[in-house]
Amino acid sequence: MEQRVSLVTLGVRDLEWSERFYADLGWQRGNDADDVVFFQCGGLVVALWDRDALASDSEVEDSGGWGGVTLALNVRSPEEVDEVLGQAVAAGAVIGRPGEETFWGGYSGIFIDPDGHPWEVAHNPFWSITDDGRTLLRDE
Repeated sequence: MEQRVSLVTLGVRDLEWSERFYADLGWQRGNDADDVVFFQCGGLVVALWDRDALASDSEVEDSGGWGGVTLALNVRSPEEVDEVLGQAVAAGAVIGRPGEETFWGGYSGIFIDPDGHPWEVAHNPFWSITDDGRTLLRDE
């Protein structure tokens, strides 16, 4: 198996509302289907799909709680962390943790989208962000 992730699908309660939340963050829809929304995110695709349909398709029982996954967006500066957190709040997110210095030497905060998916927004001074948005564990 290749060492990469191609698609992350978020189970949502209200597809239209969730699409509007991500659109308010500046994301652009990449498809025309009525039952699923795709966003091209660099070399990765993020999908929004009905939560019950996703659970059924994934062969899991949805207990309604957090699924043990946190998404992350790495950015180029601590100031950008705070800017993104502000954009998320303006779009309807709740702040789980405001931007702050971390124990590992970076700066990060957490917003929670309308369906309860936590997003860490982080500046890691030990990683690089390329001009096209790829996150690298070290400089290329």
